[in-house]
Amino acid sequence: MSEPVSLPEPDPDVPTIPAATVVPLRDGSDGLETLMLRRNSALAFAGGMWVWPGGRVDEADRVAGHPGDLEAAARRAAVREAREEAGLVLEEQRLVWFSHWTPPPVRMRRYATWFFATRAPDTEVVVDGGEIEEHCWTTPAEAMARRNALEIELAPPTWITLEQLRPYRTVTEALDALAARPAEHFATRFAMVEGGAVALYHGDAGYETADAAVHGPRHRLWMLESGWRYERDTDSNAP
Repeated sequence: MSEPVSLPEPDPDVPTIPAATVVPLRDGSDGLETLMLRRNSALAFAGGMWVWPGGRVDEADRVAGHPGDLEAAARRAAVREAREEAGLVLEEQRLVWFSHWTPPPVRMRRYATWFFATRAPDTEVVVDGGEIEEHCWTTPAEAMARRNALEIELAPPTWITLEQLRPYRTVTEALDALAARPAEHFATRFAMVEGGAVALYHGDAGYETADAAVHGPRHRLWMLESGWRYERDTDSNAP
């Protein structure tokens, strides 16, 4: 039986740490596939979760270009992390920035993360064996089904990104669609509900008050013991 969901207390003084993630994509026999990595279960942050290559923006990523250009530094960080964690050599200029995620102010590491997508090179994936223990290529739908079957662990931004990728059949189709729209910014707020929790996002009627019971437009991720489900109305400031 799943443990009851509990949320840490907000702390407005917790600063954000710039970070970057890259979503490698390839054309598979069953449609669009993405490379996912499982973090070492012993790690304090997101241990055991399935993620994409990524990590914090280092000082070297900043000084390699214009010091005030944080997006460029995030691109360098994404390329570096893909090489370090999965042995992938990516090109900065081919990364499509499609979202940015800011977690709520809680007492833990608070990574404000640029999400990029790109076509994966046709090379062998080599995980570092330390921070990353294993990898797999999966369709978005398969990864989401495995989470709801409690076979794998995902973070809310990962689930919603998979949901965004799920309609596309090919890498070209996905990257063209993501590049054609402005990058979307998500600043998460949580609320407890019966059977679990809800992550609230911009455009949701309950977002400003962090109250999932408020009537009106919906833009949220239901994280219930019975399963996760993303709900977004067309009038909730969708891009």
